[in-house]
Order: sequence, then C-alpha cells, then structure tokens
Amino acid sequence: MLMAGAGDGLDTMADLQKSLSKGAEVCAYDRLGEGRSDQPEHLQTLADSGRILTGVLDRVAGHRPVVLVGHSMGGLIAARYAPDHLDRVKGLVLLDATIPALTAGIQKAIPASATGRAADVREQTLAMSEGQNPEKFRITDAEVRPAGNIPVQIIKHESQYSEIADYGPALEQMWCDGQRQWLALSRRSSVTTAAGSGHYIHVDRPDVAVKAIQRVTAQATHK
Repeated sequence: MLMAGAGDGLDTMADLQKSLSKGAEVCAYDRLGEGRSDQPEHLQTLADSGRILTGVLDRVAGHRPVVLVGHSMGGLIAARYAPDHLDRVKGLVLLDATIPALTAGIQKAIPASATGRAADVREQTLAMSEGQNPEKFRITDAEVRPAGNIPVQIIKHESQYSEIADYGPALEQMWCDGQRQWLALSRRSSVTTAAGSGHYIHVDRPDVAVKAIQRVTAQATHK
C-alpha cells in the first residue's frame, strides 16, 4: 500500500506503482483532502487517518498481509499505524518519513529570532503541524512505539535544506536524528541514505525505492 505525503495525491506514486506492479499487487489511495477524495470537515488525527486506512485495507486486501510504503507524512501515518495492526501490517518502508517529533525539532533547529527563508520554513512547518495542510491533519510529537519484529526499511534524503542559509546544517541534523528514531519500530529496522536524492526519494531515486520495497516484501513473506 503506497501512501503519499501531505499535499500530494496518489498520482505522485504512479510511476512507483507501475514499476512494482510487475511483480506484486500494489495499491494507493488519496486521504481526505487529497486528490479526488472528499474534503475533511474538521481537524484530522492519527485515529481518523487510521480508521480510513483500515477501511481501505479491508476493501483492497481483506485479511491478506500488507506492506505499507509511506512518503513524508504518509510515512509517519504508516509508522504510527503499524504497532496497533500487526495482524495485517507485516513490513514498512519509510521514504523520508516525517520525523517523530517535528514540532520540537523545528523549534530547536530554527529559533524564533530567525529571519528570511529560515523564518518562513519555521512558520510553515509549525502551521502545517497544527493542521494547516490540505488534509487538516494535526501532526503531534510522540515517542516511537515498537511494531514487533517486522522488517522496516528507513530511507532518508541526501540533501534537502542546503538552500536555507545558516540553519541548513541544523535542519539536516534534525532530520537525520529523526530518521534514526524510527529504528525503534523494530529489531529488524535499518536506515540508509538515497544518494543524490532530495525529499522525493521515489522520484529522484526510484531504483532505491523499488529495491527497498521488494526487499521488505520478500522478508515479510519469508520469515
């Protein structure tokens, strides 16, 4: 199951879905506020997103096991969902997933006194976390909960913040630390960097994404 990031419809996963569908059944869906889905009527929480994901999985997978592949905010939702649904989620691939403590991280990396582009990034990130995004999804900081012993592949970008003067290194460190926090999901977690990629790893390095998904799927089906 492919899960796009905030502000992205399932079409951003189309090429990845096409590549993977040659050897597996692959699905994607638009969350509320994205693509052709309805607009949310109120702020969405992880519980709301989880109920929708469960409904989608019930419809397209039934009782069959699934591997969740999430980019950015889709990765955060997948990682938060898996610990409570180990009866059906048998593997995770996180493509530059939103970090577990984004609000605290951005406030530490960019102080309130920052100006210019850095100030804009800080303000936009905090606003998005409060639900000012197409899905009206509120992103709350939380500890990483374990998802048993399922295979988890965490892939992070190589460079994303270099254009933000003065605070680029701090932001990169924030993101790197956050990706490593996702390792606590499972004893079978690993984290790698997609060389030459920005935030959209499945676009910049589709070969890396495809290989990781195929590897996790193989591990999930051959215990």
